[in-house]
Amino acid sequence: MVNVIVILEIDPLRVDEFLEVITYNAAESVKEPGCLRFEVSRQFDQANLFALSESYVDKDAMDAHYQTPHFAVWKEKSATGFVQKRWSVKGPVLE
Repeated sequence: MVNVIVILEIDPLRVDEFLEVITYNAAESVKEPGCLRFEVSRQFDQANLFALSESYVDKDAMDAHYQTPHFAVWKEKSATGFVQKRWSVKGPVLE
């Protein structure tokens, strides 16, 4: 299994725009055959800080996710600058 954890700080004035795009991406992602989970969490005390938690059956499934139309929408929209900071970890779950 492969996990992707992403922390995103969003422009506070564009949070609604971000939420529209990321919730669409998450809803479509969980329909992918190799996607086990795609969850979006919001920080309690900082409303513009989010975490994405994704799990895929393997690296091939994760790589396939990056070729989907809904990921392309995310990539296009996020390139407009609503993401102010981003950190991520991608890799296999250690057993």
